[in-house]
Amino acid sequence: MNLTQLRATIRAYSENDFPQTVGSGGLTSDEQVDTFIEQAEQRIFNSVQFPNFRKNQTGTLTANNTYLEAPVDFLASYSLAVITGGSYEYLLNKDVNYIRAAYPSPTDTGLPRYYAQFDNNTFIVGPTPDAAYTVELHYFHYPESITTAGTTWLGDNFDMTLLYGALSEAAAFMKAEADVLANYAKRYEEAMILAKRMGDGMERRDAYRSGQVRMTVN
Repeated sequence: MNLTQLRATIRAYSENDFPQTVGSGGLTSDEQVDTFIEQAEQRIFNSVQFPNFRKNQTGTLTANNTYLEAPVDFLASYSLAVITGGSYEYLLNKDVNYIRAAYPSPTDTGLPRYYAQFDNNTFIVGPTPDAAYTVELHYFHYPESITTAGTTWLGDNFDMTLLYGALSEAAAFMKAEADVLANYAKRYEEAMILAKRMGDGMERRDAYRSGQVRMTVN
């Protein structure tokens, strides 16, 4: 489902064209509907671990500098590895205070073994790098919204989840009756079960080690 189809479906299900709001700061119909979509996307992005929500980026640790700048779209880390001698040395994620206590002096140099998120834009590693090292960060980010991309992986593969998430937001905006809100919430939860089965289940196991996915039969 692309953006045009999603907008039209939300309006049809809601039986509301969401006319432009009045005033100098008025929102167009598309802007209102896009807000519902973006709110639904954010809920989904933070609920399911789809590989499409992950990203890799390489960077460089500078000698005698204990800090590493995070990517602009960084939200949370999965792993940080130093690439040395053609192999990956994965750093252990610790608290900032652990690294400060273990390596109190910036002159404590060597191959970094630990890392922590220092602030929203920076990592700290310990010990301080004794040379320039290439690193690879595997991290969680928000993919581009369907409201700007037009088509996305989520819209193509789990459009039901996106649709009912947006409809739930639209119903809340319209102050819909309790049974309408409950119905959309129920349909969204059903769609999320399927999404989590894929993202948190099937895509995070293999049949050789874990066996096929099984469901209990009564």
